[in-house]
Amino acid sequence: MGCDGGTIPKRHELVKGPKKVEKVDKNAEMIAKWKYCALSQEKLKRPIVSCELGRLYNKDAIIEYLLDKTAERPNVEAVLHIRGTKDIKELNLTDNPEWEGERRNAKGDRYEDNCGMFICPVAGLEMNGRHRFRYLWTCGCVFSERALKEVKTEICHKCGEPFKEEEMIVVNGTKEEVEILKQKMLERREKAKSKKCKKSKAAKAASAASEAKDVAGPSGSSKGAESSTKPATKRSSLKMEGKSEAFKSLFTTHSSAKRTKEQTSNWVTHTPYHF
Repeated sequence: MGCDGGTIPKRHELVKGPKKVEKVDKNAEMIAKWKYCALSQEKLKRPIVSCELGRLYNKDAIIEYLLDKTAERPNVEAVLHIRGTKDIKELNLTDNPEWEGERRNAKGDRYEDNCGMFICPVAGLEMNGRHRFRYLWTCGCVFSERALKEVKTEICHKCGEPFKEEEMIVVNGTKEEVEILKQKMLERREKAKSKKCKKSKAAKAASAASEAKDVAGPSGSSKGAESSTKPATKRSSLKMEGKSEAFKSLFTTHSSAKRTKEQTSNWVTHTPYHF
């Protein structure tokens, strides 16, 4: 059976020391970030989108999340900051001509290296995590950081659309860079919210002013009509002064135009002066 005498246990068998910290395989972590969707953990395939924090997603996975946010999904904390399609950008990627897809190691006679599916269109560097990449929020074009530093310009190298330096977003950056991007994102959203509030206040003020004009319009017009009729009667009476009786008899206001009871008829006709 053993342990019946003559066996002396060693110290490491009796005393438990501190647990060793498990080290994360950097190569595996890099492949997971650059080749797999941050939400669904499926392999990246076109169309590929990115958020304001520089994470990579499959577009269909993001749309499914936005359509039904109540469904249970893994890694939901990676997309909590995405409120709608305006918070993501479809990336304009350049294919790597050396990428052979899933058939690359079908026979098992090749070494599995971290070959990237996409490359920088300017420097030709592979987008596999070994090189830093950035994309432009205006157009979605992706470039290596080396290319953007060597060829400094305010126009996109691929599509020619102008951009600003603050519109460049690091793809899969470090924790510190992600925190900086998060602060910038919150600042942009606060500015957009304040602008929307100002526009709504201006629209309310304009609608209130138009309603006030509509209310004041009819009363003002009636007053104007009254004021226009009153002086007209005064002018007509002034004009009649000094005229002859023959001239006055031409108007219906003259006494000769008035009818007596005998001249009025008992029936209604189209011509009131019919006798």
